[in-house]
Amino acid sequence: MRSYLLTLTALCAAPALAQSADDSGPDVVVTATRSGEPTPIRDVGASITLLSPETLTDRQTRSVADILRDVPGVAVNRTTGLTQLRLRGSEANQLLVLIDGIEASDPFLSEFDFGSLVADENARIEVLRGQQSALYGSDAIGGVVHYITASGREAPGFSARVEGGTQATANAMLRAAGVAGDFDYAATGTLLTTDGAPDARKGTRDLGSDTVSAALKLNWSPLPNFRLGAVGRFTDVARDFNDQNFSVAGPSFGLVVDSPGVRSHNRNWNGLLRAELDTLGGRWTHAVTGQFTDARRDTFAFDDRTSGSQGERLKGSYETALRFDTGSIRHRVTFALDLERERFRNRDPNGFAFNGRREVKNTGLVGQYELFFGDRAGLSASVRRDDNSLFANTTTYRVQGSYAVLDGTRLHAAAGSGVKNPNLFELYGFIDGRFLGNPDLKPEKSEGWEAGVEQRLFGDRVTVGATYFENVLDDEIYTDFPPPLFTPTSLNRATKSRQHGVEAALAARFGEAWRVDAAYTYLKARENGVTEVRRPKHIASVSTTWSAPGDTASVTLVGRYNGRQLDQAFLDPSFVPTIVRLDDYVLVNLNARARLSDRFELFGRVENLFDERYEDVFSFVNPGRTAVAGVRVRL
Repeated sequence: MRSYLLTLTALCAAPALAQSADDSGPDVVVTATRSGEPTPIRDVGASITLLSPETLTDRQTRSVADILRDVPGVAVNRTTGLTQLRLRGSEANQLLVLIDGIEASDPFLSEFDFGSLVADENARIEVLRGQQSALYGSDAIGGVVHYITASGREAPGFSARVEGGTQATANAMLRAAGVAGDFDYAATGTLLTTDGAPDARKGTRDLGSDTVSAALKLNWSPLPNFRLGAVGRFTDVARDFNDQNFSVAGPSFGLVVDSPGVRSHNRNWNGLLRAELDTLGGRWTHAVTGQFTDARRDTFAFDDRTSGSQGERLKGSYETALRFDTGSIRHRVTFALDLERERFRNRDPNGFAFNGRREVKNTGLVGQYELFFGDRAGLSASVRRDDNSLFANTTTYRVQGSYAVLDGTRLHAAAGSGVKNPNLFELYGFIDGRFLGNPDLKPEKSEGWEAGVEQRLFGDRVTVGATYFENVLDDEIYTDFPPPLFTPTSLNRATKSRQHGVEAALAARFGEAWRVDAAYTYLKARENGVTEVRRPKHIASVSTTWSAPGDTASVTLVGRYNGRQLDQAFLDPSFVPTIVRLDDYVLVNLNARARLSDRFELFGRVENLFDERYEDVFSFVNPGRTAVAGVRVRL
């Protein structure tokens, strides 16, 4: 297994020292501040990874979860029914996910299913690591993933993509975008369908899925200092899945088994309206935002609905930022007010431990001060107070700084705190008598710090960086199985959960032909001295792209290594979990494209080139080798 990785690394890294970086200007992000103003990454003390539209195109990204494996600190656990992402050893529900500024997690499940997010044309992704609750409140313990689609002004024109491949896979995309004076628009639709493959170890049932999504992004500037924006998004996911065998008479208790007729149907609506006003010549800005999320989930056994849920989120925000300069020193002071209401409704026909709707309201007040010394240094301090209708009120903070000590050498450091409120299952339970809720749960709280260095070499053609981080989590919510009945219930731990590790990255470019990106993460995650599950100690990726002159063709080779990890398995009828070990694995993808003209392009890819058999979650086997080919049209 490791020999594959070493060989792949050697092949991909060979031209790295001769690669050149993009000199089109500093990369900027919007997620690291509540001011709404794009900020160069070099001025931010936090650890940030920006995945550009070109990167998503070169790696032929369809599932966003796949390319997030290339981000330092990220671990992905995928099954047919749910794809989770863990950042720096945090839990999957301790990650805030934004889509065009909209909080996208399912309010009922309290986390986001990355298996439902199919990449749009010209989209980009910002990954902000470390505690960010001082800016965004609950959920942002591990960090923030912000998926941002392109506006009509950023990427005008018409584009279409059609592809097909093994497992009866078909993918289609249409995008129409344009500009008309002060108005721009972008409308996108995607369809992804497949007959799938078995996910049980000895299964034969192919698990098919159909994902349909549509998005609309509008911007209008009726006045030079006034802007209106709107985002609408709909996702419909219908897919088969298999259950675990919990029949004491079965020979494979606790393992995933073929479950004919079992399927799910999930629908998500997201929307946002935003108004922005600039005053004092653009130095004092104001923004008012309203957004909503409506997530509905149903499961079926053949034609009978077996479970159902609905989660709703309404959120309103006001942000105001004042900017003023004193010579080469720039100041930015930001205040934000967040008003949020989440509702949960049980639609299960079998009856849960609770009935009807539950509701929680939260008011958050944010203060942020940012100081920039030319292009040499940036400092930031943030504090947030959350007043919650159900949980204890909390105050979180974050301080960070970035300093270019020499030309090409940058130091950065940050420290902060995070909070995660209990979710619905933990509070109210699951199926009556089988999972007990605990309305006295306290929010989880985290504190951490990080420090790193970034070095540019060979005339900025190569950038290397490394960051060390430490986190401590208090009042972690866990599931206990107390005797004599061993009925599971949620409790707060009295012990601490600790994570520390190192993240390293390399980006290099050799002329216009070669580009190499690599990432490595070492993580040690312990709960009271015991290794935590689904946290590999070692994760690495290497991507090499060769482009022909004039970008008429390209070939990309991507290798992703996921180290050995532990998981929980319910192999005993008492439901007391057993700790099992999952093997490490290497996934290799090969992508190629050729531009026939300014309008037409052919492409193809092979995923899991060496047909690796692997599990991200115990007894859920992931697909083997797949091949896809297609055509793209741009007008």
